[in-house]
Amino acid sequence: MTIRAGKKKKNEVSIQEPIGVDKEGNEISLIDILGTDTDSVVDEVELKLQIKNLYKKMTNVLKNREKIVIEHRYGLANGGCKTQREIAKMLGISRSYVSRIEKKALNKLKKAFNNCSLEDLKK
Repeated sequence: MTIRAGKKKKNEVSIQEPIGVDKEGNEISLIDILGTDTDSVVDEVELKLQIKNLYKKMTNVLKNREKIVIEHRYGLANGGCKTQREIAKMLGISRSYVSRIEKKALNKLKKAFNNCSLEDLKK
């Protein structure tokens, strides 16, 4: 009796657990009826568009060294985020120079994004 009573009060539910059957007699679980959230799909598409736009702006606005610093500093290049010291060693320059390059590049990108219109962002 205590097992049945415990089963009725069960708070945890597995998304793999069968909850019924469909018209053809196939078992249906929660995972089958839970769809993707449309907001998350829209957010993912927006993020991809923003990343694409960022790369376009970086290519158009930044010099090659500035682009390299930003890519490595913020993990846009494959390999994750790097410290200013790691980037300095990679480029053979001082850490303070990497800091100045990064600051200058971020200001250029900020200015470029502030000057563009909504239509520019959608391209």
